[in-house]
Amino acid sequence: MVLSLFPTSHCSSGAISLEQPAVVVARTGNSATLPCKASTKVNYIHWYHHKEGMAPERILRLDMSGSSVHKDSVLKADKVMATKDKDGTSCNLFVLKLEKSDEGVYYLDRWSGWYYIKVFGPGTWLRVTDNIPDKDISPKPTIFLPSITEVKVHKAGTYLCLLEDFFPDIIKIDWKEKDGKRILTSQQGDTMKTKDTYMKFSWLTVTGASLDKDHKCIVNHESDRRRVDQEILFPSINKGMCECFPRSSHSNKANEGTSVNTILRQISNTLQLQLTNTSAYYTYALLLLKSLVYSAIIAICLFGRPALCGNGKS
Repeated sequence: MVLSLFPTSHCSSGAISLEQPAVVVARTGNSATLPCKASTKVNYIHWYHHKEGMAPERILRLDMSGSSVHKDSVLKADKVMATKDKDGTSCNLFVLKLEKSDEGVYYLDRWSGWYYIKVFGPGTWLRVTDNIPDKDISPKPTIFLPSITEVKVHKAGTYLCLLEDFFPDIIKIDWKEKDGKRILTSQQGDTMKTKDTYMKFSWLTVTGASLDKDHKCIVNHESDRRRVDQEILFPSINKGMCECFPRSSHSNKANEGTSVNTILRQISNTLQLQLTNTSAYYTYALLLLKSLVYSAIIAICLFGRPALCGNGKS
């Protein structure tokens, strides 16, 4: 099973651009396909593997006008292979027999123009994992609207979007006005692991004239095999603070009037409870182990020493 996230991103120089998926996730032992598309025909494509904290290494050169593939000696001969399409603009890098050490960012480049300018693609991050859930792994949103107190006292309102039960942990969250194009400044919590999936929350605080506008939270994740971002609508605070949303696929906490700080505390308390339970378990296990060791030492002292109560006569 292979997952490709954030379908296309590209880098360009002049008349040429190179497109690659931002992330590909694959299971250990399987193979991964890393596609690339150039905006025009090219003669050669060079692929590089970049591990964190190390310099990028070239792994192969693909002849786009012919059919030859020159592999560099940094990898085993059967670790990678590459193919090109007939149009001369698309190619694929295959990483085989996946191991954790194959993780990293895979870049490609080509030489451009008479000045031999090197044009790089944006890179594809390859993630190798032992566990890819078979169930629906798209983010499950729950939305929270500002409390009446927050709006009346602070003349501001905070929208919060909680995203749960998604895999993998790579996710991109943006906020915009409903009909706007500009990305708004927002806040995000850390991505947290919950059993086999992940959760994350993001919030947007609006003031002034923005209180009269609808907003939306835009989520980019592997859920878009349909190649469509998930958009979650938040109604105008002034106009619809007490209105119910129509039935939809996501949970709605609009009528609870719960402040964002309360929600964040609830999330924090849940995680703290999990940590406390885990710590208590390991503390109990350690005490039990110490008790067993102590009992063993006492038993050796009692049954292993010579009798002390005799007077030495047979």
